[in-house]
Amino acid sequence: MDRMFHVIDSQQFDRELMGEIFSVTKEMEEVVSRYGSSILNRRIMATLFYEPSTRTRLSFESAMIRLGGSVVTTESAREFSSAAKGETLEDTIRIVEGYADVIVLRHFESGAARRAADVAAVPILNAGDGPGQHPTQALLDVYTIQKEIGRLDGITVAMVGDLANGRTVRSLAYLLARYDDVKLFFVAPAVVKMKEDIKEYLTRHGVHFEEKEDLNEVAQQSDIIYQTRIQKERFGDRTADYESARGKYIVDQNIMDALPETGRVLHPLPRIDEIVPEVDGDPRAAYFRQAHNGLYIRMALLRMVLES
Repeated sequence: MDRMFHVIDSQQFDRELMGEIFSVTKEMEEVVSRYGSSILNRRIMATLFYEPSTRTRLSFESAMIRLGGSVVTTESAREFSSAAKGETLEDTIRIVEGYADVIVLRHFESGAARRAADVAAVPILNAGDGPGQHPTQALLDVYTIQKEIGRLDGITVAMVGDLANGRTVRSLAYLLARYDDVKLFFVAPAVVKMKEDIKEYLTRHGVHFEEKEDLNEVAQQSDIIYQTRIQKERFGDRTADYESARGKYIVDQNIMDALPETGRVLHPLPRIDEIVPEVDGDPRAAYFRQAHNGLYIRMALLRMVLES
């Protein structure tokens, strides 16, 4: 546990450390079933969010409270903090670390979590930095796959949707590269294909991947369909590009019919129209269970960084 202070990007996690995190996560599931714990009593977590969030912010705050700690928060720091007056992120971190034992940061700029960690004396947990990374989401995704499928080696994962701007798929690709015989399919509209840095990383680490256009064909070969929304907020004024990508790949009953009975559908949420509601009742639709696993992962991370 002494190997982890900040949680900044997925590359910092190897198989051994993920195994330790998942072991503590399982303990946290039991803690929740016993209605909480006091192991972080008198500890304070600050959630500093410059972008909107529901699942990540609330699950982090719930995690801290269930461990006996307290929370101070700003939900829209871009508009309702001193950032609106021109204060730099670095100065904000230097101030907030005087009020809290750990800071959970979501920011609109890629690399912001690293900038925060460079000046922070308390742990920084990256809750998403623009189109960069979202390591705690990736950890809960891998944990969910392990729970749902029963293994992490030898799996086939189809990543679908906005792969260019999706910090969740980028982070997940880094973590899956730690396991053996993993195969990835990238299924995306042309304007949001997976970026070259991820493909180069996977190639260097011997991970097989293919770019595909037919989601039905890919579904037949996959253990996991990891669906993502087309992120309108990342397109700026490129309305035509957004409209060309939106709605191209939708998980509906036809896709579920192609997916093996042992397969699962994941989604980091929120969804717009890329998974039809009729799929929700299928036991292979694991995205709400996936979201709930975020509580346990974040409880584990908070315990590990604050007890190390």
